[in-house]
Amino acid sequence: MGLKLNKNALSVLVFLAISVTAQCVTFDVSKLGGKPNSDITQVLAQAWQKACASPTSAKIVVPKSTYKLSRGNFLGPCKSPIEFQLDGILQAPSNPSGFKDGDGWITFQSINKLSLYGGGTFDGQGKASYGKHCTRLNYCSKLPINIRFNFVTNSAVKGITSLDSKQFHILVLGGENLSFKNVKVIAPEDSANTDGIHIGRSTNVTIADSTIQTGDDCISIGDGTKKLTITKVTCGPGHGISVGSLGKYTNEAPVEGVTVRDCTFKNTQNGVRIKTWPDSHEGVASDLHFENLIMDNVGNPVLIDQEYCPWNQCKLQNPSRVKLSKVSFKNIKGTSSTPLAVKLVCSGGYPCQNVEVGGIDIKYNGKEGPIQSICKNVKPKVSGYMNPAACAH
Repeated sequence: MGLKLNKNALSVLVFLAISVTAQCVTFDVSKLGGKPNSDITQVLAQAWQKACASPTSAKIVVPKSTYKLSRGNFLGPCKSPIEFQLDGILQAPSNPSGFKDGDGWITFQSINKLSLYGGGTFDGQGKASYGKHCTRLNYCSKLPINIRFNFVTNSAVKGITSLDSKQFHILVLGGENLSFKNVKVIAPEDSANTDGIHIGRSTNVTIADSTIQTGDDCISIGDGTKKLTITKVTCGPGHGISVGSLGKYTNEAPVEGVTVRDCTFKNTQNGVRIKTWPDSHEGVASDLHFENLIMDNVGNPVLIDQEYCPWNQCKLQNPSRVKLSKVSFKNIKGTSSTPLAVKLVCSGGYPCQNVEVGGIDIKYNGKEGPIQSICKNVKPKVSGYMNPAACAH
């Protein structure tokens, strides 16, 4: 004889799968039908829908286990603050088909007061994409970004790991008052276009106490970024921390107020750099400050490159039209893997203004000549100890 449940009994069973504590309702995917090593796309989508609609604070829990997820679109606005506690591993499909340009495998969008935390991992399973179809010269834009934060405000991300993304690991667009802390990014050194964290058109973002190991920029800073603070980040392998590249597109918004402080770079292709395209569209970047940094076998530790042309397909005779001003590099120490330790190459059309360097002590023990610095179209203000000696101009 089968057991028939009326609507009231079914409601009780659903309630039992959801715990309510101190005005916070919790949705645990393992209690809502999610099984380890199986696809929980629908279960997680339903949990998000319920949590987002909750009139009181809500929490989603992904417990310790590995779960497969074809895609996660977590869209707001939500009625109340929402927590996403990731203790387990969410695993992307190894086959990247079905994604369009700029898509995220995981997307959080239009959410206020999101807390994403836990010791869990977003595993992008990108190793099959590295070096085969997609290279630095063949940018595969249809590969998904591991985690996108679109128009997320007053929110915090803490303790999570992004592993082997097929493209950028974390992308922030249109964010405001957003913090990242104790975040780990892990991908092989030869993984193309796998920027660790990319910030664009966002205000008041902080990145702190994090470790980024990847095949491209550890942190890249796009147009429209304002009031960005990066502290105590360990970068490497990777391409360093970069403002830009800027000037490639029309109507790029100004970059204003970037501070990179108390960070360590290990075996990276670059240290801290500002890069703009020659023959560019107009742009502005100002109040960019890099201080108290340690370089460990780093190429180009201090770099302004307004002749950025990675594929040698630029009109270098036409200067960049991105105006750089109020830039400082202070108290930077360590070792360089290249003899050119300080390179400040500014635009011939719009020379850099108000550039300061000081307290730089970088050693080079290679065989390619003495350590040196170069300046072009800039007259920096120099203070304190300088090794290499302040560049000629």
